[in-house]
Amino acid sequence: MSTYRLDSIFRPRAVAVVGSQSRPRSVGRAVIENLLAAGFDGNIGLVNKHPTPMDGVTTVRQLRDLPWTPDLVVIATPAATVPQLAAEAAEKGAGAVVVLTAAMGSGPGSPAAQLETLTREKGLRVLGPNCLGVIAPHARLNASLASRFPKAGDLALISQSGAISGGLVEWSMSQPVGFSAVVSLGDALDVDFADLLDYFATDHRTRAILLYVEAIHDARKFMSAARAAARTKPVVVVKSGHSGRAQVTPAGSTHTQNLARPNTVYGAAFRRAGLLRVRSLHELFAAARTLGQVRPFQGRRLAILTNGGGVGALSVDHLYEQGGTLATLSDTTRDALDRILPVGWSRTNPVDLLTDIDADRYAATIEALLADPENDALLAVNVPTVLSSSSEAAHAVTRVLSQRPAHGARKPVFTVWLGNDPQAEAVLDAAQIPRYPNESDAVAGFMHLVRHREVQAALMETPPSLPEDFSPDLATARRLVDAALDAGQTWLDPLATTQLLAAYGIPMAPVWRAVDPDDAARIAAPLLAEGATVAVKILSPDIPHKSDVDGVRLNLPNANAVREAAAAILRRARERRPDARIEGVLVQPTLLRPKARELIAGIADDPVFGPVIAFGRGGTAVEVINDQAVALPPLDLRLAHELIARTRVSRVLKAYRDVPAADERAVALVLVKLAQLAADIPEIQQLDINPLLADRDGVVAVDARIAVARGRALHKGRGHPRFAIFPYPTEWERTILLGDGQPALVRPVRPEDDAMFRAFFTHITDEDLRLRFFQSVRHFSHEFIARLTQLDYARSIALVAVHPGTHEMLGAVRLHADANYETGEYGILVRSDLKGHGIGWKLMQIMIEYAQRLGLKTIEGQVLRENRTMLAMCESLGFRVKLDPDDPTLMHVSLPVPPNAR
Repeated sequence: MSTYRLDSIFRPRAVAVVGSQSRPRSVGRAVIENLLAAGFDGNIGLVNKHPTPMDGVTTVRQLRDLPWTPDLVVIATPAATVPQLAAEAAEKGAGAVVVLTAAMGSGPGSPAAQLETLTREKGLRVLGPNCLGVIAPHARLNASLASRFPKAGDLALISQSGAISGGLVEWSMSQPVGFSAVVSLGDALDVDFADLLDYFATDHRTRAILLYVEAIHDARKFMSAARAAARTKPVVVVKSGHSGRAQVTPAGSTHTQNLARPNTVYGAAFRRAGLLRVRSLHELFAAARTLGQVRPFQGRRLAILTNGGGVGALSVDHLYEQGGTLATLSDTTRDALDRILPVGWSRTNPVDLLTDIDADRYAATIEALLADPENDALLAVNVPTVLSSSSEAAHAVTRVLSQRPAHGARKPVFTVWLGNDPQAEAVLDAAQIPRYPNESDAVAGFMHLVRHREVQAALMETPPSLPEDFSPDLATARRLVDAALDAGQTWLDPLATTQLLAAYGIPMAPVWRAVDPDDAARIAAPLLAEGATVAVKILSPDIPHKSDVDGVRLNLPNANAVREAAAAILRRARERRPDARIEGVLVQPTLLRPKARELIAGIADDPVFGPVIAFGRGGTAVEVINDQAVALPPLDLRLAHELIARTRVSRVLKAYRDVPAADERAVALVLVKLAQLAADIPEIQQLDINPLLADRDGVVAVDARIAVARGRALHKGRGHPRFAIFPYPTEWERTILLGDGQPALVRPVRPEDDAMFRAFFTHITDEDLRLRFFQSVRHFSHEFIARLTQLDYARSIALVAVHPGTHEMLGAVRLHADANYETGEYGILVRSDLKGHGIGWKLMQIMIEYAQRLGLKTIEGQVLRENRTMLAMCESLGFRVKLDPDDPTLMHVSLPVPPNAR
């Protein structure tokens, strides 16, 4: 239900607590005392069979006896009583309950199951059970078991752990941070991470959202909400379990499956959603504080200024350890500093000022470094000495920064003032200059900003275009998988594997099946006659890794060698795995690509996030080398290149010595094709290409395995049953006829449509742009276009009409659903020179059909009062048109979605 009735939790006008108050340490009494201590100014009620009067509290025996209606009811009673009390709360008119009770069980008939059924039937929101409660400092609300009431601020903390919530509240009391809300999810029977991300994404009191995650249960809902929230404000996440304890994998798992560890997959999901992941609770708040103090900036090159060489060297160490880049000094800056600083200064970065630097030289050095185009940010580290004043140095920093222009790009400056100088610290704090207790934290703050900007940029980047000739043979692939499933197979045989990869344009070395050594020699004969050597490999559905039984022989030059190798392979396999089904051997030509890199690429299956695409260093030692990265599908080429870049083997793909660069685009295209295969055929559970050889001539798969199964759906409703991210909705591609009888292709917007949109806007008059965007638009930034083309198809869609011959864009309509999937806001724009051709009418009709399929109740929008053409079309389509109550220049249009279409 997303944000439905969540105001009852965070901004209640009246709160009732159900639970014991007689015992000094009872839960009910503790919550009442917290509500009173926080200064909650609404009605407070206590429900108890034997209530004791309390000042400021209405005490009754049953909820229905309250003389007023509570928005929020806090329940702290035995588990068996909770469902009935929640039902009474709903009957009384409450919008939400917070259930502090633990151990409510699971499964049919349990108190938890009864409570879950009640929430669906009554529309009652439930926070918990087994949670610490909720704190909303701006509302003076402390309906929790936390021992302290935190300061009001702009951070929303959402935690699955009550202990973590309480601990962070306690920690915050001595820190310069405050909260818009603190929420403990507990068992998250109803209200979950996604609901709260949707809520705080639009909460004006919340600047940043902090998450403590133990496990995600609804991956698609989480990803949709997280991606939406991260576009509006920083979302920082820390997840327990990042030490990477080994997961239990079946013996027949592929290398790819074994590499896709849960923590790695969670990291890929957070990255894809645009969240900044940190490693500790301390870092969680440090990142939030830095993101609130420093504007976003481009680049990752850090200049370091210090009056102590040792601390400067340590700063460099921390920078390299965290993946940062040490800036160089330009010749101009070095010459300027030669004139400013005494002989003996470092003449490199870090800039060591020596110990006796005065404030004027300190200021001049900062000015020179800020003017240097070779760096992107500055870290100033001051060490107290008897020869210089820390406070004067602080004043020098603030004086230089105060003289910068108020507008335009401004390099961030981070500071570390070692020692205990309250005056210097007060000077920096008053100027709102980021200050850290040590150089390690300062470098971490710089890298938080770098990584946050990079994940945000990843949400906005435009991918390169896919080859126009990439058209997978889905029918063949579907037939091969269905045949294997109908035969009861869990693994495709090697011939079917080769055919399936070929259907998706992934080249693989040809392979033949041989039943015995003589058959292997016969099959190899034509290859040997052409001067090639061959490889022989064991063929068994029960031996996933051939090298485990020494089941591979390469570079066999003649028939006798082939016959002997096949016999030895079969003998060893039967000796080492007498339980395995041995079906013969495989014969392949040996691929002679001496400068090719061995890679691994494939599909793994995660129990939470579904299919993931894995890539890394291949070969027999792939799991020992442990050089891999994973990404959630669907993928485009930009995301595929980003996946490659997160591995060490990506460096080897570049040219070095006498080895030409490998065709990285061909590697990336394989990853995109695998993602498309995972989208098209959900029954593919695992796919392993190892090795995938890559050189300057392209790629070829040497060996591959594919596991299939009729897997359980992870997600209900439309779309791929196992994808955490809603894939491109191809079902909405169609051809329409315009008013002049000409055809046009209507399809959903793709991320690579950036250039098409830019060309489209050149055909729109300034007046039409004003009517659409309610203001004059002269410059279409990359970020602006990216917001039009980078969509979360789970809750948004944009449909474009395209000329089938020229591929020019004729018009576009978009619909964005609210978090509760009740109302969708639309927008439409048609080329100014093509009005009157029926493009807008057709697009609006398809958009309405999409809203029906999505299950929305209402479509609405705002139209300038003077835009008579749009208003007339809305009226013709059945929209209700009325004056916007908040702006007399606007009209509000709304269309009830026909109920029989949902």
